[in-house]
Amino acid sequence: MATTAAVTGTLSDRGQTAAWRGGAWREVARRGMAWREVARRRLAQRRSPARGRSAERRLPAHWQWLSFGRRHAIRCALLGLTLFAMILPAEAQQRVLNVYNWTDYIDPAALRRFEKAFNAKVNYDEFDSLETLEAKMLAGHSGYDIVVPSDEPSFSRLIKDGALATIDHAQVPNWKNLDPVLMQRVSASDPGNAHGAIYLYGSTGLGINPARIRALAPDAPLDSWDVLFQPKWAQKLASCGIVILDSEIDVIPTVLRYLGKSQDSTSAADLAAVEQTLMAIRPYIRNFASGGALEALATGQICLAMDYSGDVAQAAERAAQAHQGVTVQYVIPKEGAQIGFDMLTIPADAPHKALALQFINFLLQPDVMAGITNVTRYPNAVPASRAMIRPSLLNNPAVYPAPAEQARMFHIGPVPLAAERARTRMWERVKAGGQ
Repeated sequence: MATTAAVTGTLSDRGQTAAWRGGAWREVARRGMAWREVARRRLAQRRSPARGRSAERRLPAHWQWLSFGRRHAIRCALLGLTLFAMILPAEAQQRVLNVYNWTDYIDPAALRRFEKAFNAKVNYDEFDSLETLEAKMLAGHSGYDIVVPSDEPSFSRLIKDGALATIDHAQVPNWKNLDPVLMQRVSASDPGNAHGAIYLYGSTGLGINPARIRALAPDAPLDSWDVLFQPKWAQKLASCGIVILDSEIDVIPTVLRYLGKSQDSTSAADLAAVEQTLMAIRPYIRNFASGGALEALATGQICLAMDYSGDVAQAAERAAQAHQGVTVQYVIPKEGAQIGFDMLTIPADAPHKALALQFINFLLQPDVMAGITNVTRYPNAVPASRAMIRPSLLNNPAVYPAPAEQARMFHIGPVPLAAERARTRMWERVKAGGQ
């Protein structure tokens, strides 16, 4: 009786009397067992495989089969989801394309079309000078799949250093769309066109605001490099703003040509003459811009710039759209202007070369290249695209120069490393103002 009373009190305190109805209570009373021992045995019986199998045998046969099939299907589905989750990140990584291109040098719609057509994500970075591009490429492991260097000197230098992969033309069916005459011009930098296709091209000339220049210097020779390189004109125009490209690759050959010398000269005397010319106008130069002259021209902040043809064409259109009374024109000086070709290339260590080949092939479609020219105002090397280029651009000499203007253009070649270093040191002195 003492044992029974103790058990009853314990169960009542826990509020579980109902759980001990029937056989459990009688078993406690008969055997004098502790209630915890009885609970442990009953719980073990509920968990025993025999009880599970017995309960399952009471189900109709077709329900037994369906239960097993359903469990099997669920297991398979979970396994499939697990495998899919494991595979998806690797597949997503394979469909990434990393592009390094000039500032304002693409049609965003082309990138969106490529992403949709190839189920890929394009990571698009920009540079504003060849010096920046070369520094990143020559350091190695850039992570880029497509880079767009100019043919000289960067393209040929990267080829020589083994930084660019060869391109299998058979993997780029639209290679046939390229203008063979233009491709022949860049073959001096890349024999057999083994490492790149022409993307866009243009010249380096003068961007001017005629009205502001005429207001300060009515007799200024707007068709000549004199307006920039002659101190008497630069001094008069300094108040309205003069900007020069921050690129020795573009400026030094242009000044050499202006002085009547070879654009590829390595003579110390010729280089000294270039330095003297630039130092004479250095006090009147507002700044050396890497991609900044476009906006300054378009908004009327400056009146004279040494800049790329397409950038000046973009500035002219933006100025016209703003309706602020700013007019911008591009001039190919009578002494000549440097022409340059920007190349679609694949780094030797590109992580996604197969997709890079598909990207080049995609860009070389006539309609895609037409869209890029319509946006950037730079001509391309796919003749079939002309039918889809806006007439206003086809008739714009800043975009498609007339034959007479093309005849005044010159193309630079590679120079020895020692000459490059001498040019770099001189350029830094000019930018520093001789300090």
